[in-house]
This record gives sequence, C-alpha cells and structure tokens, in this order.
Amino acid sequence: MIVLVDADSLIWSSCYKAKETEEDTGYHTIEDAKLKFDEVFMNIINRIEETYEVDKVMTFACARGNFRKQISKTYKANRVDREIPPILNELQVYVVEQYEAKRGAGVETDDLVATYWKNLSDTFGRNEVLIVSIDKDYKQLPCIIYNYHIKHQCFYNVTESEAKYNFYEQMIIGDTSDNVNFCKGYGKAYCKKAFKDCLSDYQYIKAVFTLYKQIYRSKAREMYIQCYRLLKLKTQ
Repeated sequence: MIVLVDADSLIWSSCYKAKETEEDTGYHTIEDAKLKFDEVFMNIINRIEETYEVDKVMTFACARGNFRKQISKTYKANRVDREIPPILNELQVYVVEQYEAKRGAGVETDDLVATYWKNLSDTFGRNEVLIVSIDKDYKQLPCIIYNYHIKHQCFYNVTESEAKYNFYEQMIIGDTSDNVNFCKGYGKAYCKKAFKDCLSDYQYIKAVFTLYKQIYRSKAREMYIQCYRLLKLKTQ
C-alpha cells in the first residue's frame, strides 16, 4: 500500500495544547510541537499497518498560492480572522524538511494529493493507494481513506457511485469550512430526493442545475461553474 498523508491539519493541531493556567497561551513550544507531530504521525502509520502492508509513505503539506481565491473573493474568507499559532511556520518548515513533504504551487494540498492518488491508482490500482486525512473533500474520489481523527480512526472505501453522489451533494449543500454555500437552505434530505434516480454524471448535473436555475435564473450557468471549480479536486 502506498500511503499519501495530507499533513496540513496535523501540523495545525500539533501547535496546540491544553491551557494549564489563565496566562497559558495554549500553544506548544516548537520542540514539543515537533514531538507531538512525530508521535501522532507514527501512530497513524502503525494503525494503518494493522490492516495493510505499507510499502511507501508520502507526505504532503504547506501548499502555497490558491487558484480558488482568484475565482471567488469569499472563498475561505471565514478563516481570515483565525489566530495563527506563533510556531506554525517553524513547524511547517520542520515537516517539509524532515518528512520530505511535497508542496503544491497554485493549488491546495488536497489537489496535489488527489493528483498523486490518480496517477498512482492508474499505475498500481486504486486498492494499492490510501489517503490519510480528516478532510471530507476526498470522499468525492473513489478511493480508500483513513480518517485519523480521535472520534473516527476508521477507514472509508469510497465506491465510484458514492464518490459521484458525494460530489454533487456538495454542489448543493456546500462546504461551510471553505465558505462555499451556493444553495442556502438545501440539505441532505433535498439531495436524497433530487438524486433518487441518478446514476450518470449527466443525470446528476441535470438535477443540480435544475436547482441552480431555480435560485439564480439567468446566472445559473455562471454560478454552477463557479461552485464546481471551487469544490472539484484537481487530479492532473
């Protein structure tokens, strides 16, 4: 199994610690953060090895430049005021150097992971590649995922039909973490009804676009394309 680790969230979480006093900043020192990252990373790989024989581990993190922000000024605008841990940059440098993490340019880390997943799956087979991430966006790919979050710690084996459903559902439900919400007020129940008889991409596109026409009228095509480009992971 070739393991592709999206390390961005793990880097962020490794910066934090529980506050012991009112004056405590809630951030680790850089050395403690490195130790925390190393420990969790190794635990993840050990957990995977209980189920799969790991042949290679590739780490991805710290992409720079994001084409989606050129598409929409509101993309991830909800994160602008988020406080950045003072050791974040130093920890990112550590992970890039120590783990030889691959960095995307002009794309997000999950785009780079998706691209590697596609190329490796085409070469070795989709059952020989595993994505490690807590990001639900990867469920738009027919892939095997390990979610290492403490509340999950489980594997997902996403089929072709599930991946298709997941993506078009997201086109309607949106992604609150990325500030993408083109169809406010429409959720999973609406999607279940609208997609009841959908099998092909054409059928899903028709079902989604019907709603966009209802909401945006003459601007439906423009808004549909914009949402698609914001949500669809690049695989090449």
